[in-house]
Amino acid sequence: MIKTNDVIVVGELNVDLILNQVESFPEKGKEKLADEMSLTLGSSSAIFASNLSSLGMKVSFIGKIGTDIFGGFCKDQLNEKGVNTSLLIESDDLKTGATIILNFGEDRAMVTHQGAMKHLGINDITNEILSSARHLHFSSYFLQPGFKNHLDILFKRAKEAGLTTSLDMQWDPAEKWDFDFKKVLPYVDIFLPNELELLHLTGRDSIDDALQTLAGYAKIILVKQGKQGSLLCYDSKVVHRKSFLNDAVVDAIGAGDSFNAGFVFKFIQGMAHEDCQVFGNLIGAISTTAAGGTTAFLNYAETMKIAKEKFGYEE
Repeated sequence: MIKTNDVIVVGELNVDLILNQVESFPEKGKEKLADEMSLTLGSSSAIFASNLSSLGMKVSFIGKIGTDIFGGFCKDQLNEKGVNTSLLIESDDLKTGATIILNFGEDRAMVTHQGAMKHLGINDITNEILSSARHLHFSSYFLQPGFKNHLDILFKRAKEAGLTTSLDMQWDPAEKWDFDFKKVLPYVDIFLPNELELLHLTGRDSIDDALQTLAGYAKIILVKQGKQGSLLCYDSKVVHRKSFLNDAVVDAIGAGDSFNAGFVFKFIQGMAHEDCQVFGNLIGAISTTAAGGTTAFLNYAETMKIAKEKFGYEE
């Protein structure tokens, strides 16, 4: 089959309603004020898809939304970034998900209504769809109960169709970390947790112990560490690369998803893992130079211009 997509993204889709300059976090029975508000495209999967498309990859998105205002907004935002939305599943009976984000100083609190994303499942992704792409990315396992105990099947089918694969499981709101990595990770080429997620998943107190726990199951592990950069682990090697972050930070929302996009962008092109890691760090840093997870990215040329001007990076 002709590969019409570089990447198929399967994941959650929602809007982010962001409240900035909040007086303090809410208290029961009291009202607080926020001086700024913005509505943006949310979800780890959508930010990844949008920014990967902006870099120049052909990306299609599989997700479930309602036929409501928020659903239309999500679809329009993906289309503006060049993401193919023909595979989106729209329902008259379901509401599009939404996350309310309150930013207070350097802290933030979030409340998410899952909505339609809860109803996306393994049967919504056919082998024909998978075969149209070179790579499969899945994000936010714990927000999508339709894949509970079935995610290994999706990744196994992708590998059988000849795709490379990546997974960012994201945070578990229930903090139970009920994820059978022993079943899933053998079919995942790139596992993309942040440091805290890795420790919770494995039940370990140190990164070294956590990586050892995953040894034999995961192929390539990228541990995102924010301002400290990232750790790359593969073939018993552990490589640390410093972050590009500096005083240019405007908004850190979506930085981890942007890192994912940068790494996968280079990985699909066959670049060395260490080069993919550096580019992931760079794209994650560029994401923080504008508000919202996708605003900083217009196209590859403009992204490289920002990389040079703000971070001194040249290809």
